[in-house]
Amino acid sequence: MTQPLRFEDANARISGMLVLAAAVLAAAALVVTAVQGIRQPGYALAFGALIAFGELIRIVLPGDREAAPLSSAGALAYALLLVVGDHVATHGALQVVALTACGILLGALPHMAVGRAPLLDYVARRLLVVGAAAVLFRPLYLAHRLPAFDTRPILLALFMGLVVSVAAVIDAALAALVRVGRDRTPFGAALRNEARALLGIVSAISATGMLIALAANIMGLWALVILSVPLVLTQFSFRRYAAIRATYLQTIRALARVTEIGGYTESGHARRVSQLATAVGRELGMSEPELLDLEYAALMHDVGQLSLADPIPGGATVIVSPEEQKRIARLGAEIIRQTGVLDNVATIVERQAEPYRRPQQPDPAVPLASRIIKAVNAYDDLVGGSLDPTRRAEALERLRLGTASEYDPRVVDSLSRVVERLARA
Repeated sequence: MTQPLRFEDANARISGMLVLAAAVLAAAALVVTAVQGIRQPGYALAFGALIAFGELIRIVLPGDREAAPLSSAGALAYALLLVVGDHVATHGALQVVALTACGILLGALPHMAVGRAPLLDYVARRLLVVGAAAVLFRPLYLAHRLPAFDTRPILLALFMGLVVSVAAVIDAALAALVRVGRDRTPFGAALRNEARALLGIVSAISATGMLIALAANIMGLWALVILSVPLVLTQFSFRRYAAIRATYLQTIRALARVTEIGGYTESGHARRVSQLATAVGRELGMSEPELLDLEYAALMHDVGQLSLADPIPGGATVIVSPEEQKRIARLGAEIIRQTGVLDNVATIVERQAEPYRRPQQPDPAVPLASRIIKAVNAYDDLVGGSLDPTRRAEALERLRLGTASEYDPRVVDSLSRVVERLARA
């Protein structure tokens, strides 16, 4: 009997296929370029240096997304390069891929030396996307199959824009495939999330790549230096934003531990609820901003217990009355609202104690994030940090029995799948 494909195996298979495809493409490009020789080596060296430098200063965007905007813009510009000064760029698509692979490797060496090697599926994505742009553009340009471009530059710019747009769609689709394998997110939701997350930085990369390719006709290789400056500044802005967001999350995690240090909840409870809740949210197709609010709310869902005169045994709110659960949730929401910047999170925390159905129909006013926290919190109250499979099964069965009124059946089903995956990991 054929065994079902495990989640970890599916993740490895998706990433492995991307890496294999990119490796085959890069190997073929390097062999062909070595046999035919490097066309216009001076230009290749300049663009290779830009790609390597961009890889050296790569950043990590929210959602653990690696990005090297300057490197990507340099590779894209080389794929779209027309004329440098008075000389027509004659390199082919495979030389673009070979140069990009060498530039990425060279720029990644310092990171690898200190144990920060780039993710292989991320490198594979970049090679495949740059390869797609080069294959779409360079053969047509070099073969002069579109003579109208010589007399109507606007058509050439539009065609370049179309190539860049197709490359961006391919990039988002490949990123979504990796996310599907890694987080078990539905492909549609993963594609929307990746498109939203990459829209700003991909727009900057695309605009810079096209400008360098077009401006090199007049500015020569100085176009690489001058037109890269705005993207470098944008990249540092993204780096600062990512650092602020990471610090913000670390602060919330530290505050969430106050209930544990004070003896109101079990050690690790907030962290476990946050991890399970975000995993369930991803599987149910929540967007990145919604997942961020969910993570914040899950970390602080028990902060209302600080107002209790007598702590609940083990901090398990699932054992107290519904009225007491609502009071704790309301007190927690009031504390969060005092920050002045987390109103959505406060609403999620406030509504977490409300039943899914009242009296017979689902209540659309209860946010999905609140329904997720309600189920995940009850599960962790019953299981805690135990690894006992019997205890996990009993807790999930209790939640299923409560789907008639208390818990969202979709959330409970998703939670069951997430728990099963984590148990196999």
